[in-house]
Amino acid sequence: MAKNHRKLSVVEFIKRFVFITIGAVLMATALELFLVPNTVLDGGITGISIMVAKLTSLPLGLFIFVFNIPFLLIGYKQIGKTFAISTLYGISAMSVTTLLLHHAEPFTSEKVLAVLFGGLILGFGVGLVIRYGGSLDGTEIVAILLSKRFRMPVGQIIMMINVVIFILAGFIFGWDSAMYSIFTFYIASKVMDVVVEGLEESKSATIISGEYEEISEAIMSRLGRSTTYIYAKGGYSKEDTQMIYCVVTRLEVAKLKSIVQEIDPKAFISIQHVSDVLGGNMEKKNIH
Repeated sequence: MAKNHRKLSVVEFIKRFVFITIGAVLMATALELFLVPNTVLDGGITGISIMVAKLTSLPLGLFIFVFNIPFLLIGYKQIGKTFAISTLYGISAMSVTTLLLHHAEPFTSEKVLAVLFGGLILGFGVGLVIRYGGSLDGTEIVAILLSKRFRMPVGQIIMMINVVIFILAGFIFGWDSAMYSIFTFYIASKVMDVVVEGLEESKSATIISGEYEEISEAIMSRLGRSTTYIYAKGGYSKEDTQMIYCVVTRLEVAKLKSIVQEIDPKAFISIQHVSDVLGGNMEKKNIH
């Protein structure tokens, strides 16, 4: 048994190494062959690195590595050894790739195409690295440290940092570049979400109805998804009942609502986003 576990660990390590490498190379490609030649920025430490590289005419990869390392060292205890090593490797691979591509001919000089394809490739690369346990930007580490000090959400701090970076970009490179950069960041973040969470994003549904048995049977027979009963008591009616809990994909939400409302039009349905699903059996059962 120990032998199998070790073999699995080696496979997982190789898988992580390969996909973090691919993600880092993709991000470097997006930066050097699409975004930077067209004066379009990314957010975070990378955005600051692009501005400094443009102002000094020195290679971008140099600044990405130098600016990220201090934050990685500061946040080492906060983020854990495995994440720190994965992030250090990802940033190193990206920095080296940007140095190699620094003098390469850009794919396009059309800013709209650079924003669309650069944002797409950038988001895919960053998403791959995050999905396999690393990061390519020290902004997340900064946000984690600041959130503990000032009791603010990490996402809100990242957004505030990026707003400042894009305003600076507007003053340095012009407001056209700043606006193109905002669209690039938006496209990249959406693609990143798809890569990290998968196309079949999961949703959890909580259903309260007096017809819970019939609804549960219909979900299992028509959607092929298992359900769980949760004991509940009405706050107003004081009646005992059962809530139905189930997890479906984003594409199945409409059909789930239709099934429930067909049986009980007055049923209460709450749909929530699920960031990840572990354990249990999420495989769809055969529908007869």
